[in-house]
Amino acid sequence: MAQDGLLATILEQGLSQSLILWGPPGSGKTTLAHLVAEASEARFEPFSAVLSGIAEIREVMKRSTRERERTGRATLLFVDEIHRFNKAQQDAFLPFAEKGDILLVGATTENPSFELNAALLSRARVLVLQPVPEEALVAVLERALADPERGLGGRIRAPAVALLEIARAADGDVRRALTLLESAALLGSKAGAITPRTLAQALQRKSVRHDKSGEEHYNLISALHKSVRNSNADASIYWLTRLLEAGEDRDFLARRLVRMAVEDIGLGDPGATAHCLAAWDVYRRLGSPEGELALVQAAVLLARAPKSNAIYTAYATAKDDVQRSTNEPVPLHLCNAPTKLMEELGYGKGYRYAPDDPDAVREMECFPPSLAGKRYLPPPPEAREK
Repeated sequence: MAQDGLLATILEQGLSQSLILWGPPGSGKTTLAHLVAEASEARFEPFSAVLSGIAEIREVMKRSTRERERTGRATLLFVDEIHRFNKAQQDAFLPFAEKGDILLVGATTENPSFELNAALLSRARVLVLQPVPEEALVAVLERALADPERGLGGRIRAPAVALLEIARAADGDVRRALTLLESAALLGSKAGAITPRTLAQALQRKSVRHDKSGEEHYNLISALHKSVRNSNADASIYWLTRLLEAGEDRDFLARRLVRMAVEDIGLGDPGATAHCLAAWDVYRRLGSPEGELALVQAAVLLARAPKSNAIYTAYATAKDDVQRSTNEPVPLHLCNAPTKLMEELGYGKGYRYAPDDPDAVREMECFPPSLAGKRYLPPPPEAREK
């Protein structure tokens, strides 16, 4: 913690405005809220957005107002999972926070930019908490092993390598680390020690953190897409595997691979789109786990393929032209003349058939007058064009 940072200032001087603690599970949001309440000399009142509604909010606000009138102390209202409240529920806190009856501290695992309304967010400071580092988790586990009151009191021995394995499996989550330690200690209680065998039983299969509708979902997809775009096949395999292991919908991933093929590979390797569609079909025919190899293969092919965003940018520019320019009539020489009247009116007059008139490619204009000579694409590679 930086000595001159926001958190250090709050813990030294107390809280003067609402605070949003944004971080992953087990990163210390609740503990930090208790410390902030102590530093602010405020009454701590926890509140769950999962279990409470407007009626409960109003009751808590009344108690906070009475407490301030009686003792002069503000109440630090700690709202866990504040992102689960709707806009009306979030707005209910604002007048009490502005009067000073409460110090609002909200905890969320979701990006406040998306989950909290603008009125609340504009009145709060956002403190971003990171996953707890492995070395800090190991220190927590060592204290839990030794603590005679709240821990294991030295009844179980655990080698340093076992604690490090538990810390790594916890993914920065203190609660998960302590739960894994408790499981390993229970399995090793007869031997009085956590052995490699009991540790393996306790850890079992790692649960990969992933919220299919939250920010982390989009972060992982973004990492996969940008690794492919950057031609890093190894990173592409890693991010795709993270998504697969977390249980991401395979059809969704297949669709994203097809999108990458048309957006970033494009004319660089026109066959990439067909390969991704084939990989999607293979997955649907084989299922898991064999079919997932086809998705990984497609990701590697995309990463290694030459890149071209020419179609993507050309389409965007053409859309802009269509929206911004006058929708002129199709030039008459590009129109068909299926009737005598249309022929007399000049439909099709001046049209030149390129297979019989090679100069038409260069000399016949195919744009409306205001866009004559427009180019959306760079000149194609001669070999590919032929």
